[in-house]
Order: sequence, then C-alpha cells, then structure tokens
Amino acid sequence: MNSNEEKEAEYWFSYPPAKKPQLMNPIVLAYIGDAIYEVAIRQYLISQPNQRPHHLHRQATQYVSAKAQCKFLGLWMPLLTEEEQDVVRQGRNAKSGSVPKNADVLEYRHATAFECLVGFLYYNKQMDRLQYLIGLAIEQFQQENPKT
Repeated sequence: MNSNEEKEAEYWFSYPPAKKPQLMNPIVLAYIGDAIYEVAIRQYLISQPNQRPHHLHRQATQYVSAKAQCKFLGLWMPLLTEEEQDVVRQGRNAKSGSVPKNADVLEYRHATAFECLVGFLYYNKQMDRLQYLIGLAIEQFQQENPKT
C-alpha cells in the first residue's frame, strides 16, 4: 500500500473529499460532521445495555439536537486550538438558508459550528481529537442526565 492509499484508508470509506478541508465550504463540513457525529452517538448508545429501538432513537435525539450541540460546543470552546476556533467561527457565520422549526437561530448557528468542527476533524484525520471531544460531550450529557 503506498502512502496515498494509507491516508485514504483512514477515512471510513474510500471517498476522500474533492478539496482540502481548509478550502471546503463550512456548510459542507457541517453536512459530513452531522453524519459522523450521529454515527458516533449511535455507536455509543448501542454499546450500552438498553438497546430497545425506541429507547435508542429517543436517546440519540437528545444528543444530536441543536440545543445539545450548542451546549457541547460551549464545553469545547476553552479546549480548542486557534485553528479549531477559526473553523467554529466559520461554521457559526456560514449562511445555510434555513433554520429548523425546533431550534432558535443562535442555537442552530452554534450547532452548525459544532458539526463543522466535527467534519473538519474527520476530514483532517484527527480521529483521536474527534473521539476525545465527543467523549467529553457524552460525559457531560451523562452527568446532567444520570437516569437516561
């Protein structure tokens, strides 16, 4: 395997992005970040003992809501590098064209920034960093919701 194949093998699938993450539209990074974060949360929930489908779905929506992502981003901010803070700023300021019915504009922008950072870390193959930050979010959620 040559070095390019080794790098590409680090993605979940062999479809690397067409552009470097630093050159990608923040909304595009948020698009992949949303999916990556959702899979991480689902994998975490499936690792827990209660695996009834309805329970899994209800739990997952609590982790992936705009409100939760906004809160988790607040937890992460003091820990972010300057480059990561720039990505968050770009994601927060990006214009997506719509806001979901169940989130206010500020929460939605912060959730987009959260997802943008997740996508950026994924496409930069910073998996340890990504796992660390998502682990912090899970820990915070568990501390605030001990019965769930």
